[in-house]
Amino acid sequence: MELAPLLLAVVVGFSHCFEADHLVAVSSIVTRRDSTPAALKDGAFWGLGHTSTILLVALVYMLGKFVLSETLFQYFEAGVGLMLIVLGIHRIIKLKSEFHHVHEPTYGLAYGVGLMHGLAGSGGLLISVLTQLKEPSHAFLYLLLFGVGSILGMMLAAGAFSLPFSGKLLQNRNLSRGLALISGTLCVGLGVKIVLENVF
Repeated sequence: MELAPLLLAVVVGFSHCFEADHLVAVSSIVTRRDSTPAALKDGAFWGLGHTSTILLVALVYMLGKFVLSETLFQYFEAGVGLMLIVLGIHRIIKLKSEFHHVHEPTYGLAYGVGLMHGLAGSGGLLISVLTQLKEPSHAFLYLLLFGVGSILGMMLAAGAFSLPFSGKLLQNRNLSRGLALISGTLCVGLGVKIVLENVF
């Protein structure tokens, strides 16, 4: 397999992370953090979850020649929208209590959100890759490198979103609350839009 498609896979995976639904989800997660390193780990776990689902769906197809219907993937997309609504509402509700951050974070939430995003987006990606790369091993390698790119991209996005919540900026409680409120509201708004587009 030539080198160019492999490099392209990393680039495509990296840029894929900057879609609106991915960004609002990760922003809602990292606003709970008080350090950039913790947020970077959130981004990495999101990417790992996203990659896990894509590779799993690819294996199911390659080994069993079983493809999920397009309608089912629409419901997966709606599931992403519902997840965003829940994330946004939860973030907004938290603002009513004393503003605080998680100092000993776990990363299951980021991984789970990544899993859901990967499930919703894996259908179109898999079809696109398999129509261009007929050799299953090449297709799987492409998807794996796509995953590496998505991990790197989401780490960058998560790190950037975390900056207002770390260091001296964290001391400005009003700024932190305001940014968290914006993030939560965007989550809810985009989630509603996604649900409406894929269910009704």
